[in-house]
Amino acid sequence: MKNVLVLGAGKSSPYLIHYLLENAEKYNWFVTVGDLDIKAARSMTNGHPRGSAIKFDVNDQEMRTSQISKSDIVLNMLAPMFQHQIALACVRHGKHMISVSYEDERIRDIQKDAIRKGILILTEMGLDPGIDHMAAAAMIEDIRKKGGIVTSFESYGGGLPALDSLINPLKYVISWNPRNVVMAGKTGAQYYRDKKIKIIPHHYVFLHSWPMEIDGLGMMEAYPNRDSLNYKSLYGFEKADTVIRGTLRYPGWSETWFQIVRLGLPNEEQRIPGLKNKTWAELTEMFLPHNAVGPDVSQRVANFLNISPTGQIMQNLKWLGLFSDEKIGVKVTTSAQAMTYLIGKKLELTDDARDMVVIMHRMNVKYPKSDKREEEYVATMIYNGERGGFTAMAKSVGLPAGIVAKLLLTDKLPLTGCHIPMHPAIYQPVLKELAEYGLEFTEKVVQKK
Repeated sequence: MKNVLVLGAGKSSPYLIHYLLENAEKYNWFVTVGDLDIKAARSMTNGHPRGSAIKFDVNDQEMRTSQISKSDIVLNMLAPMFQHQIALACVRHGKHMISVSYEDERIRDIQKDAIRKGILILTEMGLDPGIDHMAAAAMIEDIRKKGGIVTSFESYGGGLPALDSLINPLKYVISWNPRNVVMAGKTGAQYYRDKKIKIIPHHYVFLHSWPMEIDGLGMMEAYPNRDSLNYKSLYGFEKADTVIRGTLRYPGWSETWFQIVRLGLPNEEQRIPGLKNKTWAELTEMFLPHNAVGPDVSQRVANFLNISPTGQIMQNLKWLGLFSDEKIGVKVTTSAQAMTYLIGKKLELTDDARDMVVIMHRMNVKYPKSDKREEEYVATMIYNGERGGFTAMAKSVGLPAGIVAKLLLTDKLPLTGCHIPMHPAIYQPVLKELAEYGLEFTEKVVQKK
């Protein structure tokens, strides 16, 4: 019997664990789920005869060593900050690792060791990053076989409420780690448009949004996502004059979150004593200048931000509760932690609503060696979650990782070293099985000239 270790029982883990347990009898493996919150881990194994739940502290080296050393494969669903130390332990003990978060810049340092141990260290194996990579790689492979050259590449993705589940004024629900929503844009962004590099400082990311039409959804808005410049070399787009990766939201999100960033509330660095017993209005007041003008905190915020006190942005801030006299009431030490708690509560995905994930790739392609035609390729995936069941986010993040785990455990993926899912040995079988679960792209080609 082979042993599978899943680290992390958060919002993105349920379908991964479901998939592994569903296949455990057939393929003769046992699934251990580890999380600091043992109740969360138990809720996901749910007494399954091929599963168990353990309390797992990633910072406990003895525990980390013990659990990883007796596993055949580790699926890391923990926060990105833990990816490197889990990978190091996996290499040390010769165990495969799959992670859904962005590749830590230190991972490539263990490439030779991973190859020597005959193991695969696979990162970015979720939705975005993950499915986006695989779909792009498949499209690019097809285009190049036909003699095409990609001259422009745009990729957009997002986790959102479904069109029939717009249950709050911000038109957003929390289907993944709320901290990631609060800290989005923290590192700024950069992209390549019309042969020019565009640099966006972190406090201006949400100011640089633009409308984006998505087939099947209508008009959305997009803002730049992290560092798009790396994708010129990663995808082999040396001749492209535009390379952009963006995040999708319903219109209005960016202008509201931009003002929250302007206030400074997504702050993880400054510790604030006694926050539990402060009100939300008192927290907001802390981020205003001492000479801010206005009869109450909401008016002072409107004046400081120079926005309409009765406009939609202020209505959104009020609805979130930033001006309320309700006490924060939980143990937090920074405003970012407080905001994480707040949006987790206010933007909760209720049982009568469902979420949705979206990925759209758009490429302009030239065929210089044939008829010199130009085409626009558009591939779109829209997938809705279940009301009161598995979210689209959990399914689209967890299923790709689960499929690769199955390939490794059944000796159908002979790849070693450190990778993201750009290799055909990964993306071809994974995309095929994802389509069987309804996670597939609709493609169209438009002749440009």
